[in-house]
This record gives sequence, C-alpha cells and structure tokens, in this order.
Amino acid sequence: MTPYPGLLRIAPLQGETTSSLICRVASRYGLEAKGLRSYWQWLNQQPKHEGGACRADAEVVLNAAGRRLLASLCGIGEDVAARALPSWGKQDAKLPAGKDKVPAAVWRTGGVVVGPVAFGCGLCTAQRTGTAVRAVRYVPRWERVCVRHGRWLLDADADQPREYLDVRRLPEVVAAQRRWASVGRRAVRAGAEPARVFALARAVVARWWEGAYGWERETVWPRRLHLVAGGDAGGDLEWWRIVGRDAVVFPEVVAVAGALLDPGMAELVWVDSGAGRPRPLPADGLFCRRLGERVGRPWLGPLVASDHGGPLIAWMGGVIRRRRGVGGPPGYDNDPWWLRQEHQAATMAGQLRVLGKEKKAPGSGTMWRAAVPVEQRAQISSLVDGAQEQLIQLRGAQAGSSADVAQRLLRILGHSADLIEKALQHTVVAAVNAGVPPQDVARWAKLPPGPLADALKAYQGAGD
Repeated sequence: MTPYPGLLRIAPLQGETTSSLICRVASRYGLEAKGLRSYWQWLNQQPKHEGGACRADAEVVLNAAGRRLLASLCGIGEDVAARALPSWGKQDAKLPAGKDKVPAAVWRTGGVVVGPVAFGCGLCTAQRTGTAVRAVRYVPRWERVCVRHGRWLLDADADQPREYLDVRRLPEVVAAQRRWASVGRRAVRAGAEPARVFALARAVVARWWEGAYGWERETVWPRRLHLVAGGDAGGDLEWWRIVGRDAVVFPEVVAVAGALLDPGMAELVWVDSGAGRPRPLPADGLFCRRLGERVGRPWLGPLVASDHGGPLIAWMGGVIRRRRGVGGPPGYDNDPWWLRQEHQAATMAGQLRVLGKEKKAPGSGTMWRAAVPVEQRAQISSLVDGAQEQLIQLRGAQAGSSADVAQRLLRILGHSADLIEKALQHTVVAAVNAGVPPQDVARWAKLPPGPLADALKAYQGAGD
C-alpha cells in the first residue's frame, strides 16, 4: 500500500533513534523498511558490521524536507518529534545546502550523532505501540534496567543477537539504578558532571573485572554472571564475560561513584600520600581498605592498592596534586574526573570484535591477546600505569630543603624503577611464552643471554 500523510498516528518513543522510528512507521504501513526509506534521497550507505549485517545502532540525519515528510507520515507535528527524538534537527555536512525541497537523509551511527544507544525493552514497546516491533533508543548507561520487566538493555552497537539480559533474579542491580539518582545529584552539588563521574567509576570497576580471574575470594560476580546467562555461563565464558559485564558490575559501579564523591574518602587519599610529607602510596592504605568495604569486599583493599596503574590511581593522583597545588598533565588542571582514553572501559562491541578475531586464529601467537592470559596482561598494564602515575607526582617536586627534595625524588624514582623492572620481567616471560623467539626478546629488552635466562627462571610462574 502507499502511505498517505496523516493516515496513521505513530508517536515516537522518548529517546528513540530516528532510524528506529522509520522502521516502526514502515511496519505500521505494512511496508519493508527499505521500501519506506525510498521516499528519501540517501547520500551514503547504511552502516554495517564487518560480517555484512546491518547495524542496529544506525542513525539517520534528515534535512528539513525529510523531517517534514517523516512527521507527516507519523501524523504528528514536528515539535512532537523534536521533543522525543534526540537526533531531530541535527545537522550534517553531507546534506546539500539550499536543497531542502527534496527529502534527503544521511546514515550515521547513533554514538557519533548523540551518544550511547541501547535496545528498548520489547515488552514495554509492545504495550506502548500495540505491536511486537524492535525499538532502539538513546539510553545513558546508568538507566539500562527496565524496572517493570527486570531486563538489562544491551548496547545496540555490537554484532550479537541479544537485546537484553534477564536480571529479575538480581534485585541489587535494580536497586543500584534507583540509588544512582541520588549519586547523580551529589555529583551536581560537588560541581562534577554525573556522566563523567559514572564513566570514571565504570572504568575503575571494569579494570577490577579484568583482574577478578585471580580473586579467589570473589563469589558475587560469578554468581551474577551465571544468573544473567540463564544459569550457566560456562559454555562460552569469555563471550558471557563480555556481554554480561556491565549488568553484573553495575551495583559496584554505583557504589564506587558514591565513594569517589565522598570528601571523607578524598581525605583518606591525602593521608595515605603522606599529606605534607609526600611518600609512595602504601600497600595497606586507608583509602583502598575503606573502598573495599564500601563495595562489600573487605578483603579487596590490598588487591586494589597493589594495582599501581589505571583510572583509580589516576584519580587518587589528581586528588593529591590538587591538595598540594602542583601541576598535573598539561591542559587538565588536576581534574580528578578526567578519564584518559587508555583507561576507558572497553566497549562490548570492541571486545566482541577482538574475541571473534582471536577465535579465527586460536593459539597462533599472532595476536598478543590470544597468546597472553588476561591476568598477565592486566599485571603488566598495572605496573606500567603505576610507574607513570608515580612519575607524574614529581611535577614541582624540586622545591624545598635539599634533604626533603632528595628524599622525595629518590623514593618516588626508586619506586618507579622497581615497577618498570617488574613490568619488563613480566613482559619478557609473556613474550617468550607467546612464541616470540628468545633472541628477539633479549635484543628488544637489551638483555644479554644470562639475565634473560635469570628473568625467565625467576618469573616463569607469572607467565604460566
């Protein structure tokens, strides 16, 4: 049938992508989405995954004529569409200027146009629209739980078939979403953007998640992971660890965000740093011990303290430098909520792409991630990041009495050198175990054969 303007009234869902709305409109008119899209002039190709499947997070940017056409097909005013669709009215350089009489459209991905995109709850969509059709919406990562139906809404940018995870047996996940509202308000009162606070806390906990393989006392996350997997994640554990991570660790993310906003916790960091007499952060610091207690793991403190790098130590460094009044990384003015790109939590889509490539060449040694265990990679990263963070503390350190400056420099430099030495040794073992020729390893590390053999002998256990 041919759709006529105003024949049906199809209301957009709040936060829905324009592409999702077009697909729902086509369904209501009894058309294929491709057929309805022929009413617009398309200036590029629809985004697809590497395997050729169309991306669920694909987004559409329309010119003025294109927006008028879509609003007419929906039987609504453009003001209604503008309030509901975050991408409505967005501009794009590909759209021809001065040709608004012809409905035109450009394909993009939602993450580029607005922000994170997730699948909508299918049950809620069916109740709202009266039809069983998929919806895709812009949803911040702290609002991924459909409380009514107990579903965790997954990112829509990944090449995988699931739209949600069942969290009905995990009431703590639902409760964490409710708690986030107060945490977000605290962030605003503290002068921090809630999104940045959440991103930092998520990066901290995601790093813990990568290292949790070696936590013998960790029982909460494995239980949750098996529950979201339908009872047993063992059939494809690596896949489930990627897909289920954000839902499983969400309560801890909210707890960490609240802790980092607590002035009392920042004071513990200052005390651990030696306050007016700087020193390397201790392995049994008050801050890490208290942080472990706040996430329900009293035993976690020493493990967190021994992770010498990553977003948490960077946040602690920012707090310390701000209290001391010394400079931080150029351009960031000791902003504790600044999250370095290398510290950002890996996305589900990115991890699944890597996992797919690794499965195509299992054990070949051609890819570092395929040949080196995750625990060993995390340990190397932790040591390198820790050394970097220690060295940042030396900014402005050459002020004061000779004894104080010498003590500060030598302690921090010595600690950094120890971390780099350990990172080198662990990397040597990992490289040899991954199949890299020992002579190449020795040359790159500038190690003669004797020290190389000693390193392998002393640290072989770390590479197993």
